[in-house]
Amino acid sequence: MTNDDEMAFEMALIGRAAAVEVLLRRLLDDRALSGEIARPDRLMAAMRHGVLNGGKRLRPFLVMESAALFSADGEAALRIAAALECVHCYSLIHDDLPAMDDDDLRRGQPTVHRAFDEATAILAGDALLTLAFDIIADEATVLPAERRAALVLALARAAGAGGMVGGQKLDLEAEQAPPDEAGIIRLQAMKTGALIRFACEAGALIAGAPAEDRERLAEFGSAIGLAFQLADDLLDLTADASQMGKATGKDAAAGKATLVALHGANWARSQLHGLVEQAHELLAPYGERALLLKEAATFVAARTS
Repeated sequence: MTNDDEMAFEMALIGRAAAVEVLLRRLLDDRALSGEIARPDRLMAAMRHGVLNGGKRLRPFLVMESAALFSADGEAALRIAAALECVHCYSLIHDDLPAMDDDDLRRGQPTVHRAFDEATAILAGDALLTLAFDIIADEATVLPAERRAALVLALARAAGAGGMVGGQKLDLEAEQAPPDEAGIIRLQAMKTGALIRFACEAGALIAGAPAEDRERLAEFGSAIGLAFQLADDLLDLTADASQMGKATGKDAAAGKATLVALHGANWARSQLHGLVEQAHELLAPYGERALLLKEAATFVAARTS
């Protein structure tokens, strides 16, 4: 990839993030929607604190760019991207709680339970998860009903007991009984990889693309999901808190099993290189249309925060 390609990706990432931010602000307005009774001020403030606090918005970017492969990156894709970001941010709010990862900082700011209180943080997460499915099911997401239903189902499977939530449970259990390598890979594919896989697969679902495209993009998502977690574990080992905007070194302190802890940093860097190559190969049939997604795979593996 050239410097121009890298710059194009960075500009696209910023642009997509800005568009999602505008929509999220609108969706998290205090005014009640049709069918709602009222939106409590403190709850909404906590939700906004957990969502409108920066971040690269990588998952929304992947939704919109995967949809762009099929010329479907319009308003509907933007709304699906925002829905996914609501799920992601809910998971961060809950992961930061004292009963879970017990973190005080997120993206350089106090976590929601520190800025508000634990009960409000739990409810803010609950509300964001529910809002995600509201966004997809709403007729304002202008897609055929069967596509909206398919997206609801796919996101529910990625986010629930057999996906992200189940992965978080396995991660907590790993502190007491470290899993073997296969167990670590399964845990990470669920906790981190499932939502990234959905983000990439969603573009084909939005566009009503053939099953072959859906499967190819899901595989691409799995590859970069594993790369994301490998890079994250590497950063937890090598970066400092100011660089990451959150505490680092916690995995080692908690005795958590990671692939980096199992095989070392050099092995992890080699694996990252291989995962990027795999991701690029999966996108080869799309030619130049996939340029920004290829850059996203490179970015995920090489990120420094």
